[in-house]
Amino acid sequence: MFKRSNQNINFAIVLRMQGWLLLIEAAFMLMPLAVSLWFEEPTAVRSFIYSAAITAGAGALMAFGIRPRSTSMHKREGLMLTAIIWVFFSVFGMLPYLFTDTFNNITDAFFETMAGFTTTGSSVIRYVEEIPRGVLFWRAMTQWIGGMGIILFTLAVIPMLNQKGGIALFNAEVTGITHERLRPRVSQTAKDLWLIYIGLTAALAVLLLIGPMDWFDAVCHAMTTTSTGGYSTKNIGLDYWHSSYVFIVVIIFMFIGGISFSLIAAGFRANFKRIRSNNTLRWYCMTAFITTVIIVVYMAYKGFLDNNFDRFVYGAFDTISAITSTGFSTFDYEDSGEFVTVILMVMMFFGGMAGSTSGGAKMDRLIVTLKHTANEFYRVLHTNSVRAVHIDGKPIPNHVVSKVNTFFTVYIVIIMVVALYLTFFGVPVFDAMYTSMSAISNVGIGHGVTGVNGSWVSLHAGAKWVLAFEMMIGRLELFTVLVIFTRSFWKKD
Repeated sequence: MFKRSNQNINFAIVLRMQGWLLLIEAAFMLMPLAVSLWFEEPTAVRSFIYSAAITAGAGALMAFGIRPRSTSMHKREGLMLTAIIWVFFSVFGMLPYLFTDTFNNITDAFFETMAGFTTTGSSVIRYVEEIPRGVLFWRAMTQWIGGMGIILFTLAVIPMLNQKGGIALFNAEVTGITHERLRPRVSQTAKDLWLIYIGLTAALAVLLLIGPMDWFDAVCHAMTTTSTGGYSTKNIGLDYWHSSYVFIVVIIFMFIGGISFSLIAAGFRANFKRIRSNNTLRWYCMTAFITTVIIVVYMAYKGFLDNNFDRFVYGAFDTISAITSTGFSTFDYEDSGEFVTVILMVMMFFGGMAGSTSGGAKMDRLIVTLKHTANEFYRVLHTNSVRAVHIDGKPIPNHVVSKVNTFFTVYIVIIMVVALYLTFFGVPVFDAMYTSMSAISNVGIGHGVTGVNGSWVSLHAGAKWVLAFEMMIGRLELFTVLVIFTRSFWKKD
Protein backbone atom coordinates (compact mmCIF):
# COMPACT_ATOMS: atom_id res chain seq x y z
CA MET A 1 0.00 0.00 0.00
CA PHE A 2 1.25 3.44 -0.90
CA LYS A 3 1.01 6.11 1.75
CA ARG A 4 0.62 9.76 1.00
CA SER A 5 3.95 11.56 0.98
CA ASN A 6 4.74 14.42 3.30
CA GLN A 7 4.82 16.50 0.15
CA ASN A 8 1.54 17.87 -1.14
CA ILE A 9 1.49 15.55 -4.15
CA ASN A 10 -0.65 12.43 -4.04
CA PHE A 11 1.70 10.05 -5.88
CA ALA A 12 -0.48 7.02 -5.15
CA ILE A 13 -3.52 8.35 -7.00
CA VAL A 14 -1.30 9.42 -9.93
CA LEU A 15 0.12 5.90 -10.24
CA ARG A 16 -3.30 4.32 -9.85
CA MET A 17 -4.71 6.45 -12.64
CA GLN A 18 -1.68 5.55 -14.76
CA GLY A 19 -2.79 1.95 -14.31
CA TRP A 20 -6.30 2.66 -15.57
CA LEU A 21 -4.86 4.46 -18.59
CA LEU A 22 -2.58 1.53 -19.42
CA LEU A 23 -5.60 -0.80 -19.30
CA ILE A 24 -7.23 1.47 -21.88
CA GLU A 25 -4.10 1.34 -24.04
CA ALA A 26 -4.15 -2.47 -23.84
CA ALA A 27 -7.76 -2.42 -25.02
CA PHE A 28 -6.78 -0.23 -27.98
CA MET A 29 -4.18 -2.85 -28.97
CA LEU A 30 -6.96 -5.36 -29.61
CA MET A 31 -7.94 -3.47 -32.77
CA PRO A 32 -4.60 -3.90 -34.60
CA LEU A 33 -4.62 -7.47 -33.29
CA ALA A 34 -7.91 -8.01 -35.17
CA VAL A 35 -6.37 -6.40 -38.28
CA SER A 36 -3.39 -8.77 -38.04
CA LEU A 37 -5.78 -11.73 -37.79
CA TRP A 38 -7.71 -10.45 -40.84
CA PHE A 39 -4.56 -10.23 -42.95
CA GLU A 40 -3.18 -13.50 -41.55
CA GLU A 41 0.01 -12.08 -40.05
CA PRO A 42 1.01 -14.61 -37.37
CA THR A 43 4.08 -12.69 -36.18
CA ALA A 44 2.06 -9.51 -35.72
CA VAL A 45 -0.74 -11.46 -34.01
CA ARG A 46 1.69 -12.86 -31.43
CA SER A 47 3.28 -9.45 -31.00
CA PHE A 48 0.00 -7.73 -30.19
CA ILE A 49 -1.04 -10.52 -27.83
CA TYR A 50 2.23 -10.14 -25.94
CA SER A 51 2.04 -6.35 -26.00
CA ALA A 52 -1.57 -6.19 -24.82
CA ALA A 53 -0.91 -8.76 -22.08
CA ILE A 54 2.16 -6.92 -20.76
CA THR A 55 0.42 -3.53 -20.91
CA ALA A 56 -2.74 -4.86 -19.25
CA GLY A 57 -0.69 -6.66 -16.59
CA ALA A 58 1.25 -3.53 -15.68
CA GLY A 59 -1.94 -1.48 -15.72
CA ALA A 60 -3.80 -3.94 -13.50
CA LEU A 61 -0.98 -3.99 -10.95
CA MET A 62 -1.14 -0.21 -10.61
CA ALA A 63 -4.92 0.17 -10.87
CA PHE A 64 -5.82 -2.57 -8.38
CA GLY A 65 -2.61 -3.00 -6.39
CA ILE A 66 -2.25 0.59 -5.26
CA ARG A 67 -4.64 1.79 -2.55
CA PRO A 68 -4.21 5.52 -1.97
CA ARG A 69 -5.44 6.88 1.34
CA SER A 70 -6.91 9.82 -0.51
CA THR A 71 -8.55 9.74 -3.93
CA SER A 72 -8.31 13.50 -4.35
CA MET A 73 -6.51 14.81 -7.40
CA HIS A 74 -5.61 18.46 -7.62
CA LYS A 75 -3.68 20.62 -10.05
CA ARG A 76 -0.24 19.16 -9.30
CA GLU A 77 -1.47 15.59 -9.65
CA GLY A 78 -3.26 16.51 -12.88
CA LEU A 79 -0.15 18.05 -14.38
CA MET A 80 2.05 15.14 -13.34
CA LEU A 81 -0.38 12.51 -14.61
CA THR A 82 -0.84 14.30 -17.94
CA ALA A 83 2.90 14.63 -18.54
CA ILE A 84 3.93 11.15 -17.41
CA ILE A 85 1.18 9.23 -19.22
CA TRP A 86 2.60 10.29 -22.59
CA VAL A 87 5.86 8.62 -21.62
CA PHE A 88 4.09 5.51 -20.27
CA PHE A 89 1.93 5.20 -23.38
CA SER A 90 5.00 5.48 -25.60
CA VAL A 91 7.00 2.95 -23.56
CA PHE A 92 4.27 0.32 -23.78
CA GLY A 93 3.10 1.46 -27.21
CA MET A 94 6.51 0.67 -28.70
CA LEU A 95 6.25 -3.03 -27.75
CA PRO A 96 4.57 -4.10 -31.04
CA TYR A 97 7.44 -2.52 -32.98
CA LEU A 98 9.99 -4.46 -30.96
CA PHE A 99 8.17 -7.80 -30.97
CA THR A 100 7.73 -7.68 -34.78
CA ASP A 101 11.36 -6.62 -35.31
CA THR A 102 10.18 -3.46 -37.02
CA PHE A 103 12.97 -1.92 -34.95
CA ASN A 104 15.87 -3.69 -33.33
CA ASN A 105 16.54 -0.97 -30.79
CA ILE A 106 14.56 0.88 -28.14
CA THR A 107 15.60 4.34 -29.34
CA ASP A 108 13.92 4.09 -32.75
CA ALA A 109 10.89 2.25 -31.36
CA PHE A 110 10.31 4.90 -28.69
CA PHE A 111 10.91 7.75 -31.16
CA GLU A 112 8.38 6.34 -33.65
CA THR A 113 5.80 5.81 -30.92
CA MET A 114 6.22 9.26 -29.38
CA ALA A 115 6.09 10.81 -32.86
CA GLY A 116 2.82 8.92 -33.29
CA PHE A 117 1.11 9.84 -30.02
CA THR A 118 2.16 13.49 -30.32
CA THR A 119 0.94 13.47 -33.98
CA THR A 120 4.35 14.73 -35.08
CA GLY A 121 4.67 12.11 -37.79
CA SER A 122 8.46 12.18 -38.10
CA SER A 123 9.26 8.57 -38.93
CA VAL A 124 12.37 6.43 -38.65
CA ILE A 125 10.90 3.62 -40.77
CA ARG A 126 12.63 3.54 -44.16
CA TYR A 127 10.31 1.14 -46.00
CA VAL A 128 6.78 1.47 -44.67
CA GLU A 129 5.24 -1.02 -47.10
CA GLU A 130 7.41 -3.85 -45.73
CA ILE A 131 5.81 -3.52 -42.28
CA PRO A 132 2.90 -5.86 -41.29
CA ARG A 133 -0.46 -4.20 -41.79
CA GLY A 134 -1.41 -4.75 -38.17
CA VAL A 135 1.61 -2.70 -37.11
CA LEU A 136 0.78 0.01 -39.65
CA PHE A 137 -2.74 0.13 -38.24
CA TRP A 138 -1.34 0.53 -34.71
CA ARG A 139 1.01 3.22 -36.02
CA ALA A 140 -1.97 5.14 -37.42
CA MET A 141 -3.94 4.54 -34.22
CA THR A 142 -1.24 6.11 -32.07
CA GLN A 143 -1.74 9.35 -33.99
CA TRP A 144 -5.51 9.09 -33.78
CA ILE A 145 -5.43 8.51 -30.00
CA GLY A 146 -2.96 11.34 -29.46
CA GLY A 147 -4.78 13.75 -31.77
CA MET A 148 -7.71 14.34 -29.46
CA GLY A 149 -5.72 13.43 -26.36
CA ILE A 150 -5.05 10.46 -24.13
CA ILE A 151 -6.37 12.15 -21.02
CA LEU A 152 -9.42 13.53 -22.82
CA PHE A 153 -10.43 10.02 -23.88
CA THR A 154 -10.07 8.82 -20.30
CA LEU A 155 -12.24 11.67 -19.04
CA ALA A 156 -14.89 10.54 -21.51
CA VAL A 157 -14.90 6.87 -20.48
CA ILE A 158 -14.14 7.21 -16.74
CA PRO A 159 -16.68 9.78 -15.50
CA MET A 160 -15.46 9.49 -11.88
CA LEU A 161 -12.51 11.66 -12.89
CA ASN A 162 -14.96 14.53 -13.24
CA GLN A 163 -14.99 14.74 -9.43
CA LYS A 164 -11.34 13.74 -8.94
CA GLY A 165 -9.27 16.30 -10.77
CA GLY A 166 -11.11 16.27 -14.09
CA ILE A 167 -10.81 20.02 -14.57
CA ALA A 168 -7.08 19.96 -13.78
CA LEU A 169 -6.57 17.11 -16.26
CA PHE A 170 -8.68 18.82 -18.93
CA ASN A 171 -6.77 22.10 -18.62
CA ALA A 172 -3.40 20.32 -18.61
CA GLU A 173 -3.94 18.53 -21.93
CA VAL A 174 -6.27 20.72 -24.00
CA THR A 175 -4.35 23.24 -26.08
CA GLY A 176 -4.85 26.99 -26.16
CA ILE A 177 -4.69 30.20 -24.13
CA THR A 178 -8.08 29.42 -22.58
CA HIS A 179 -9.83 26.10 -22.05
CA GLU A 180 -13.43 26.25 -23.21
CA ARG A 181 -15.83 23.54 -22.15
CA LEU A 182 -18.89 22.60 -24.19
CA ARG A 183 -20.80 21.34 -21.14
CA PRO A 184 -20.63 22.15 -17.40
CA ARG A 185 -19.27 18.66 -16.69
CA VAL A 186 -15.78 17.93 -17.97
CA SER A 187 -16.59 14.29 -18.70
CA GLN A 188 -19.53 15.27 -20.90
CA THR A 189 -17.38 17.82 -22.76
CA ALA A 190 -14.77 15.13 -23.37
CA LYS A 191 -17.44 12.76 -24.61
CA ASP A 192 -18.87 15.36 -27.00
CA LEU A 193 -15.43 16.17 -28.41
CA TRP A 194 -14.61 12.51 -28.97
CA LEU A 195 -17.97 11.86 -30.66
CA ILE A 196 -17.29 14.72 -33.09
CA TYR A 197 -13.77 13.37 -33.64
CA ILE A 198 -15.01 9.85 -34.33
CA GLY A 199 -17.70 11.20 -36.66
CA LEU A 200 -15.18 13.20 -38.71
CA THR A 201 -12.85 10.20 -38.92
CA ALA A 202 -15.65 7.92 -40.09
CA ALA A 203 -16.83 10.46 -42.68
CA LEU A 204 -13.33 10.82 -44.10
CA ALA A 205 -12.82 7.05 -44.21
CA VAL A 206 -16.03 6.66 -46.26
CA LEU A 207 -15.01 9.44 -48.67
CA LEU A 208 -11.55 7.91 -49.19
CA LEU A 209 -13.12 4.49 -49.67
CA ILE A 210 -15.29 5.93 -52.44
CA GLY A 211 -12.06 6.95 -54.13
CA PRO A 212 -9.15 4.67 -55.09
CA MET A 213 -8.28 3.39 -51.59
CA ASP A 214 -9.16 0.03 -50.07
CA TRP A 215 -10.68 -0.12 -46.58
CA PHE A 216 -7.35 -0.52 -44.81
CA ASP A 217 -5.65 2.49 -46.44
CA ALA A 218 -8.83 4.57 -46.12
CA VAL A 219 -9.18 3.94 -42.38
CA CYS A 220 -5.48 4.47 -41.66
CA HIS A 221 -5.35 7.75 -43.59
CA ALA A 222 -8.64 8.88 -42.05
CA MET A 223 -7.10 8.44 -38.59
CA THR A 224 -3.83 10.19 -39.46
CA THR A 225 -5.56 13.04 -41.31
CA THR A 226 -8.23 13.84 -38.73
CA SER A 227 -5.56 13.82 -36.04
CA THR A 228 -3.35 16.00 -38.27
CA GLY A 229 -0.61 13.42 -37.78
CA GLY A 230 0.57 12.57 -41.29
CA TYR A 231 1.61 8.91 -41.11
CA SER A 232 0.94 7.05 -44.36
CA THR A 233 0.78 3.39 -45.31
CA LYS A 234 2.84 4.03 -48.45
CA ASN A 235 6.47 5.03 -48.90
CA ILE A 236 5.58 7.95 -51.18
CA GLY A 237 2.49 8.92 -49.21
CA LEU A 238 -0.67 10.08 -50.96
CA ASP A 239 1.17 10.42 -54.28
CA TYR A 240 0.81 6.63 -54.49
CA TRP A 241 -2.77 7.04 -55.74
CA HIS A 242 -2.15 9.91 -58.20
CA SER A 243 -5.63 11.20 -57.41
CA SER A 244 -6.72 14.84 -57.24
CA TYR A 245 -9.89 13.58 -55.51
CA VAL A 246 -7.83 12.16 -52.64
CA PHE A 247 -5.79 15.37 -52.33
CA ILE A 248 -8.90 17.60 -52.26
CA VAL A 249 -10.73 15.44 -49.70
CA VAL A 250 -7.66 15.31 -47.46
CA ILE A 251 -7.15 19.09 -47.80
CA ILE A 252 -10.69 19.69 -46.53
CA PHE A 253 -10.30 17.41 -43.52
CA MET A 254 -6.81 18.66 -42.67
CA PHE A 255 -8.24 22.18 -42.70
CA ILE A 256 -11.10 21.09 -40.41
CA GLY A 257 -8.52 19.51 -38.10
CA GLY A 258 -6.93 22.94 -37.65
CA ILE A 259 -10.21 24.49 -36.46
CA SER A 260 -11.13 24.64 -32.78
CA PHE A 261 -13.41 21.72 -31.94
CA SER A 262 -15.65 24.05 -29.94
CA LEU A 263 -16.38 25.88 -33.22
CA ILE A 264 -16.94 22.57 -35.03
CA ALA A 265 -19.40 21.65 -32.27
CA ALA A 266 -21.13 25.02 -32.81
CA GLY A 267 -21.43 24.13 -36.49
CA PHE A 268 -23.11 20.82 -35.66
CA ARG A 269 -25.55 22.75 -33.47
CA ALA A 270 -26.24 25.21 -36.33
CA ASN A 271 -24.81 28.10 -34.30
CA PHE A 272 -23.44 29.80 -37.40
CA LYS A 273 -23.51 33.26 -35.81
CA ARG A 274 -20.72 32.24 -33.46
CA ILE A 275 -18.69 30.86 -36.37
CA ARG A 276 -19.11 34.01 -38.46
CA SER A 277 -18.09 36.25 -35.55
CA ASN A 278 -14.98 34.29 -34.63
CA ASN A 279 -11.96 36.46 -35.33
CA THR A 280 -9.40 33.66 -35.00
CA LEU A 281 -11.17 31.56 -37.62
CA ARG A 282 -11.02 34.48 -40.05
CA TRP A 283 -7.29 34.85 -39.44
CA TYR A 284 -6.80 31.12 -39.92
CA CYS A 285 -8.71 31.10 -43.22
CA MET A 286 -7.05 34.28 -44.47
CA THR A 287 -3.55 33.04 -43.63
CA ALA A 288 -4.11 29.70 -45.34
CA PHE A 289 -5.60 31.35 -48.45
CA ILE A 290 -2.92 34.05 -48.85
CA THR A 291 -0.11 31.52 -48.33
CA THR A 292 -1.65 29.17 -50.90
CA VAL A 293 -1.90 31.98 -53.46
CA ILE A 294 1.74 32.97 -52.88
CA ILE A 295 2.95 29.39 -53.36
CA VAL A 296 0.77 28.87 -56.46
CA VAL A 297 2.10 32.08 -58.04
CA TYR A 298 5.64 31.03 -57.21
CA MET A 299 5.06 27.57 -58.73
CA ALA A 300 3.70 29.17 -61.91
CA TYR A 301 6.68 31.55 -62.05
CA LYS A 302 9.11 28.63 -61.68
CA GLY A 303 7.19 26.43 -64.10
CA PHE A 304 6.26 23.70 -61.63
CA LEU A 305 3.53 21.37 -62.97
CA ASP A 306 1.62 21.82 -66.21
CA ASN A 307 -1.59 23.64 -65.26
CA ASN A 308 -2.96 26.00 -62.65
CA PHE A 309 -5.45 23.48 -61.26
CA ASP A 310 -2.68 21.09 -60.22
CA ARG A 311 -0.64 24.00 -58.89
CA PHE A 312 -3.56 25.13 -56.75
CA VAL A 313 -4.23 21.62 -55.43
CA TYR A 314 -0.59 20.97 -54.61
CA GLY A 315 -0.02 24.48 -53.24
CA ALA A 316 -3.11 24.31 -51.03
CA PHE A 317 -2.20 20.80 -49.90
CA ASP A 318 1.28 21.73 -48.70
CA THR A 319 0.06 24.97 -47.11
CA ILE A 320 -2.73 23.29 -45.14
CA SER A 321 -0.46 20.36 -44.28
CA ALA A 322 2.11 22.75 -42.79
CA ILE A 323 -0.25 25.12 -40.97
CA THR A 324 -2.19 22.22 -39.40
CA SER A 325 1.05 20.34 -38.61
CA THR A 326 -0.19 17.27 -40.49
CA GLY A 327 3.10 16.80 -42.32
CA PHE A 328 1.84 15.26 -45.57
CA SER A 329 3.75 16.50 -48.61
CA THR A 330 2.99 16.37 -52.33
CA PHE A 331 6.03 17.76 -54.13
CA ASP A 332 9.72 18.15 -53.41
CA TYR A 333 9.50 21.54 -51.71
CA GLU A 334 13.26 21.56 -51.03
CA ASP A 335 14.08 21.50 -54.76
CA SER A 336 11.68 24.40 -55.31
CA GLY A 337 14.06 26.69 -53.45
CA GLU A 338 14.37 28.21 -50.01
CA PHE A 339 11.40 30.55 -50.61
CA VAL A 340 8.73 27.84 -50.25
CA THR A 341 10.72 26.14 -47.51
CA VAL A 342 10.78 29.29 -45.37
CA ILE A 343 7.08 30.00 -45.99
CA LEU A 344 6.17 26.50 -44.84
CA MET A 345 8.46 26.98 -41.86
CA VAL A 346 6.50 30.08 -40.81
CA MET A 347 3.21 28.18 -41.19
CA MET A 348 4.62 25.34 -39.07
CA PHE A 349 5.56 27.79 -36.33
CA PHE A 350 2.12 29.35 -35.85
CA GLY A 351 -0.08 26.34 -36.63
CA GLY A 352 -3.86 26.21 -36.51
CA MET A 353 -6.39 27.30 -33.90
CA ALA A 354 -6.27 26.54 -30.20
CA GLY A 355 -8.51 23.64 -29.22
CA SER A 356 -7.80 21.82 -32.50
CA THR A 357 -5.70 18.75 -33.22
CA SER A 358 -3.03 20.85 -34.94
CA GLY A 359 0.34 21.70 -33.43
CA GLY A 360 2.41 24.87 -33.51
CA ALA A 361 2.22 27.93 -31.30
CA LYS A 362 -1.41 28.48 -32.42
CA MET A 363 -3.06 31.27 -34.36
CA ASP A 364 -4.79 32.58 -31.22
CA ARG A 365 -1.45 33.45 -29.63
CA LEU A 366 -0.26 35.17 -32.82
CA ILE A 367 -3.31 37.44 -32.75
CA VAL A 368 -2.86 38.28 -29.07
CA THR A 369 0.83 39.06 -29.61
CA LEU A 370 0.22 41.27 -32.65
CA LYS A 371 -2.57 43.22 -30.92
CA HIS A 372 -0.51 43.60 -27.78
CA THR A 373 2.40 44.86 -29.90
CA ALA A 374 0.11 47.40 -31.59
CA ASN A 375 -1.00 48.60 -28.16
CA GLU A 376 2.62 49.04 -27.08
CA PHE A 377 3.35 51.17 -30.15
CA TYR A 378 0.29 53.28 -29.30
CA ARG A 379 1.57 53.77 -25.73
CA VAL A 380 4.82 55.19 -27.08
CA LEU A 381 2.81 58.25 -28.20
CA HIS A 382 0.12 58.07 -25.50
CA THR A 383 2.01 57.13 -22.35
CA ASN A 384 -0.94 57.19 -19.94
CA SER A 385 -3.36 55.28 -22.18
CA VAL A 386 -4.82 51.95 -21.07
CA ARG A 387 -5.78 49.62 -23.90
CA ALA A 388 -6.73 45.98 -23.50
CA VAL A 389 -6.25 43.25 -26.09
CA HIS A 390 -9.63 42.18 -27.48
CA ILE A 391 -10.46 38.86 -29.14
CA ASP A 392 -13.94 38.43 -30.60
CA GLY A 393 -14.96 41.62 -28.84
CA LYS A 394 -13.92 40.37 -25.40
CA PRO A 395 -10.98 41.78 -23.43
CA ILE A 396 -8.13 39.37 -22.69
CA PRO A 397 -6.86 39.60 -19.08
CA ASN A 398 -3.33 40.92 -18.64
CA HIS A 399 -2.14 37.68 -17.05
CA VAL A 400 -3.22 35.78 -20.18
CA VAL A 401 -1.35 38.24 -22.42
CA SER A 402 1.69 37.84 -20.20
CA LYS A 403 1.43 34.06 -20.41
CA VAL A 404 1.23 34.25 -24.22
CA ASN A 405 4.39 36.37 -24.36
CA THR A 406 6.16 33.96 -22.01
CA PHE A 407 5.01 31.05 -24.13
CA PHE A 408 6.57 32.51 -27.29
CA THR A 409 9.80 33.29 -25.45
CA VAL A 410 10.14 29.76 -24.06
CA TYR A 411 9.02 28.26 -27.38
CA ILE A 412 11.76 30.05 -29.32
CA VAL A 413 14.39 29.33 -26.65
CA ILE A 414 13.64 25.60 -26.80
CA ILE A 415 13.88 25.61 -30.60
CA MET A 416 17.26 27.34 -30.41
CA VAL A 417 18.65 25.14 -27.63
CA VAL A 418 17.62 21.89 -29.32
CA ALA A 419 18.92 23.14 -32.67
CA LEU A 420 22.26 23.93 -31.04
CA TYR A 421 22.26 20.45 -29.52
CA LEU A 422 21.64 18.90 -32.96
CA THR A 423 24.60 20.76 -34.46
CA PHE A 424 26.78 18.94 -31.90
CA PHE A 425 25.97 15.75 -33.86
CA GLY A 426 26.93 17.31 -37.18
CA VAL A 427 23.51 18.50 -38.35
CA PRO A 428 23.83 21.71 -40.46
CA VAL A 429 22.54 24.84 -38.74
CA PHE A 430 19.46 25.46 -40.93
CA ASP A 431 18.55 21.77 -40.94
CA ALA A 432 18.90 21.74 -37.15
CA MET A 433 16.60 24.78 -36.78
CA TYR A 434 14.03 23.32 -39.15
CA THR A 435 14.11 19.91 -37.47
CA SER A 436 13.80 21.40 -33.99
CA MET A 437 10.87 23.60 -35.03
CA SER A 438 9.21 20.65 -36.74
CA ALA A 439 9.49 18.56 -33.58
CA ILE A 440 8.15 21.13 -31.12
CA SER A 441 5.39 22.14 -33.57
CA ASN A 442 4.46 18.45 -34.05
CA VAL A 443 4.74 18.68 -37.83
CA GLY A 444 7.24 16.00 -38.83
CA ILE A 445 8.46 17.70 -42.00
CA GLY A 446 12.25 17.75 -42.07
CA HIS A 447 14.84 19.58 -44.13
CA GLY A 448 18.17 18.52 -45.55
CA VAL A 449 19.47 15.79 -43.24
CA THR A 450 15.91 14.99 -42.11
CA GLY A 451 14.14 16.18 -45.27
CA VAL A 452 12.97 14.74 -48.57
CA ASN A 453 16.40 13.51 -49.59
CA GLY A 454 17.41 12.54 -46.06
CA SER A 455 15.75 10.79 -43.16
CA TRP A 456 15.16 11.12 -39.43
CA VAL A 457 16.75 7.64 -39.28
CA SER A 458 20.19 9.15 -39.84
CA LEU A 459 20.08 11.16 -36.62
CA HIS A 460 22.24 10.13 -33.70
CA ALA A 461 20.46 8.22 -30.91
CA GLY A 462 21.13 11.11 -28.50
CA ALA A 463 19.41 13.49 -30.91
CA LYS A 464 16.37 11.22 -31.25
CA TRP A 465 15.77 11.07 -27.48
CA VAL A 466 15.92 14.84 -27.12
CA LEU A 467 13.65 15.36 -30.14
CA ALA A 468 11.16 12.85 -28.72
CA PHE A 469 11.08 14.86 -25.50
CA GLU A 470 10.69 18.08 -27.51
CA MET A 471 7.71 16.56 -29.34
CA MET A 472 6.02 15.83 -26.01
CA ILE A 473 6.73 19.34 -24.72
CA GLY A 474 5.23 20.80 -27.89
CA ARG A 475 2.13 18.58 -27.78
CA LEU A 476 1.41 19.57 -24.18
CA GLU A 477 2.26 23.22 -24.93
CA LEU A 478 5.35 23.64 -22.77
CA PHE A 479 4.08 24.54 -19.32
CA THR A 480 2.41 21.22 -18.47
CA VAL A 481 5.75 19.43 -18.81
CA LEU A 482 8.28 22.11 -17.89
CA VAL A 483 6.53 23.14 -14.66
CA ILE A 484 7.42 19.72 -13.22
CA PHE A 485 11.09 20.70 -13.39
CA THR A 486 10.57 23.85 -11.31
CA ARG A 487 11.22 24.09 -7.57
CA SER A 488 7.80 25.60 -6.91
CA PHE A 489 6.08 22.47 -8.23
CA TRP A 490 7.70 20.31 -5.54
CA LYS A 491 7.60 22.89 -2.77
CA LYS A 492 4.91 22.21 -0.20
CA ASP A 493 2.22 24.91 -0.04
